[in-house]
Amino acid sequence: MNHLALIEKTQTLIAAGDIVGAESALVELADTEGDSALMVVLDLLPAKDILAVIREYDNSKESIVNLLVTPEQFARAVVIEKQYKDLTRTHLRGMMNAIIFREDADPLEFLTAIGDLEGGSEALADYFTEKWDRIEAFACNGTFDAMKDTGELRSKADLQAVAYEKPRVEQDEISDHDWMELAWLLRYEIPDLFIEMLTVLRAKARAHDLGLDEEEDDEMQDDDGKVETGDTDRGRATPAARESDEESAI
Repeated sequence: MNHLALIEKTQTLIAAGDIVGAESALVELADTEGDSALMVVLDLLPAKDILAVIREYDNSKESIVNLLVTPEQFARAVVIEKQYKDLTRTHLRGMMNAIIFREDADPLEFLTAIGDLEGGSEALADYFTEKWDRIEAFACNGTFDAMKDTGELRSKADLQAVAYEKPRVEQDEISDHDWMELAWLLRYEIPDLFIEMLTVLRAKARAHDLGLDEEEDDEMQDDDGKVETGDTDRGRATPAARESDEESAI
């Protein structure tokens, strides 16, 4: 099967909700023609189709797609993940941890690629949503111990002034390939992106305190045609099946 035919088959399976079948088609290509052939196809697939496959991360098995996706391809997928309206962020956290911390990867390359795209800091803020108080504590005092809420937050200028201070917690103490390690890398290796992410995270926390739901909060930023997670989980709708501003690879 030539690459364009495989891309069409993969997109058809994704649109029908058969994510397992779509991934199997990609895996079969790697098995028969090698990893380089799969990398060519991944480079041609629209971000929404790559996202449909990698967000269904299963930690019980290793995915060749997760192993070969590049930082740039992954970043383009991450910034549109919010279209699924998954309020639990389970899929977002799962795929980010699996790919950013994969054995051969440089996590900073993936984080930088995400930060370079519009919507990247918002995607990172979504990743940390459930840990807002501990991320705020980490920004303020360098530890992950939640602070007493005094209503006072470090200003952006103050955060920038201490961006390169010596860590109070060493990386090897929190090398869990999860949110703590990712937060540590952002703060001490890419501080500008950490501060940008924290600014967005604070805005989301304020919206929550004001009683705005996720949809109202998103409408304040940008309404870009989201789909209900429940529908995608049952295969009734996926971003690939909806109209998109992205140009198709075929």
